[in-house]
Amino acid sequence: MKKKVLLFITVIASVICVNANSIDKQLSSNISIKVPGNKSVTYKLTADKDGNLESGSDLPLQIRRKLTSDGDIVRITVSIKAKEKTYYNFSQAYLLPEMKHSNCQFYMPGFWYHRNMRSPKEAPSFHTSDSWQVREDRLSTPLTGIYNEKSGDYYTILRIDEFADETIAQHASGEVILSGKTSIGYTGFRNIDENSTLVFGFPYHEAPKAYVRKLTLIPPVQAFEKLEKGETRDLVWEVRKGNVKDYSAFVSDVWTYSYDRFKPQTVETGYNAESAKKVMTNFFSESYVDKYDLKYFSGVHLRTDDCKSTGSAEVGFVGRVLINAFNALEYGEQNNRPDLVQKANAVLDSYLTNGFTPNGFFREFVDYSHNVEPDVYSIRRQSEGVFSILNYLQYEKKKGRSHPEWESRIKNILGNFLKLQGADGSFPRKFNDNFNITDASGGSTPSATLPLTMAYSYFKDKNYLESARKTAVYLEKELISKSDYFSSTLDANCEDKEASLYASTAMYYLSFVTKGKEREHYIDLCKESAYFCLSWYYMWDVPFAQGQMLGDVGFKSRGWGNVSVENNHIDVFIFEFATILDWLAVERKEPRFSEFSSVIKSSMLQLMPVEGHMFDIGKVGYYPEVVQHTHWDYGKNGKGFYNDIFAPGWTVASLWQMLSPERVSDYFNKK
Repeated sequence: MKKKVLLFITVIASVICVNANSIDKQLSSNISIKVPGNKSVTYKLTADKDGNLESGSDLPLQIRRKLTSDGDIVRITVSIKAKEKTYYNFSQAYLLPEMKHSNCQFYMPGFWYHRNMRSPKEAPSFHTSDSWQVREDRLSTPLTGIYNEKSGDYYTILRIDEFADETIAQHASGEVILSGKTSIGYTGFRNIDENSTLVFGFPYHEAPKAYVRKLTLIPPVQAFEKLEKGETRDLVWEVRKGNVKDYSAFVSDVWTYSYDRFKPQTVETGYNAESAKKVMTNFFSESYVDKYDLKYFSGVHLRTDDCKSTGSAEVGFVGRVLINAFNALEYGEQNNRPDLVQKANAVLDSYLTNGFTPNGFFREFVDYSHNVEPDVYSIRRQSEGVFSILNYLQYEKKKGRSHPEWESRIKNILGNFLKLQGADGSFPRKFNDNFNITDASGGSTPSATLPLTMAYSYFKDKNYLESARKTAVYLEKELISKSDYFSSTLDANCEDKEASLYASTAMYYLSFVTKGKEREHYIDLCKESAYFCLSWYYMWDVPFAQGQMLGDVGFKSRGWGNVSVENNHIDVFIFEFATILDWLAVERKEPRFSEFSSVIKSSMLQLMPVEGHMFDIGKVGYYPEVVQHTHWDYGKNGKGFYNDIFAPGWTVASLWQMLSPERVSDYFNKK
């Protein structure tokens, strides 16, 4: 990434200037030196009047630090030159004496929100420690922010580099000598004598634990880079201070600053909507399974190397059988593909006949291979099923075709929704067919807002609109105003991207069925939650080592989103969000939204598997899912590869929706 000239930006935060002298007094530095085969030795460094960092010992390194001010930003430049071959790890801590740790909330984009208390103790959170530092490639922006709830002041530390190098480490814990060059440092926060402190350094040093796979913390790791005699490593960070009214404004302000600093550009892939959809139709062709009472596109629990269909049929979440059926139908009719039309109609007909429980919920997951069908259901999968069928019904109506039996089924399931909705407007996360609540958490509520608004538009029943409005009240009170987006994804119950994405999308849908001040309020809420969703998406390109497939094929991480605190990988979960960003750019006159939307829409098509460019996927059009961009995995392969099991059902559906930007507005437009 080329270094950019700093821009003067207009933000909603109050600008509070920091100066180099004040930082210099509060900045402490250490250098750890490792002799191979021996434990490292750490030396405390002090700065002289010329900026030299020295200790009481004769170090094999010459270290200079320079601090320069530019408005609300102080740039810290460190130059480390070897007098002889040396293995080192450099660390710094910026103590913030006015920031009492107990008054502060913390932020590492795409990985840490508030105190990560929604996450279990087996994942990084305050449950385990109140001080954390992580390798930079875990983060969508290599930045840490600390926000003081009492004063509104915040500080951030941002690493500036070309991020060109990476190497493969032999061990995940302990002191590790790197076999080559890396660009990955670390960033985080620490409680020092009850005061918050920004900590940062190079190369990476994770503590108090390293996070290697889902719900698996291991002992810390400290990496040591080799400098040959006469070799120099230059390191640059930016410190910024601001003041805002709340944590939400803190996140939006930091996102704006980060965007202006990195200015990510689109990624040229050679694909447009037409060509990308054409490739992905092969998924509809080859994944179709017709030997059970439910016909489906096999999209979950597949192996990446052969993509053989499995016995699992899933309505929403990762399988997305019904929306893929609609996509196949629409594409097949538009492009003279009767084979796709036949498969799509067979799927839809089978679910109409055999796809419902006794009380009218979707049979949301069936595993025919193991003869297993869970009897606990989720508002998210049920909502995604209704969403899919309403899209189908509206499309059919415009074609002059009616489906009264489907309409009856959908009215019945929507009636079930109204029974499940709480007095506060929330929906329980999980329940059984007898309406018994097994998980009352309301984090998945916004997934229900979409079909409720669509149902109001389709059936003209105001009960659905009132239910949707109640969800908006709940979302504003419990998620958006508290900046607390959680438990939307079904395989983790923690802070996650999808909760903020669904919250923003819910407000977008409500804007189509409301007017005046109410509509404007929903647009404002849409924008506020959009910043949190944006914070999960990468501004920069993390480096990969030779031998790591993603690096070997030239993969760029910019525009891809991290998943959750529990699941530290990137993926293409986007659906309508890029369209929402384009819409918000107009509604709220924020061009950065549409600019970054262009980055997302281009970058997410990079790994399209086609003959000659399969990206380690067994079949054409089966788009990859678990893209492991940092030192983390599900137990297979690690950084630079995928997990060996994936779910292309949702990746194809997500990209298809992204590539259909007029779909939502066309649905609500009855002309």
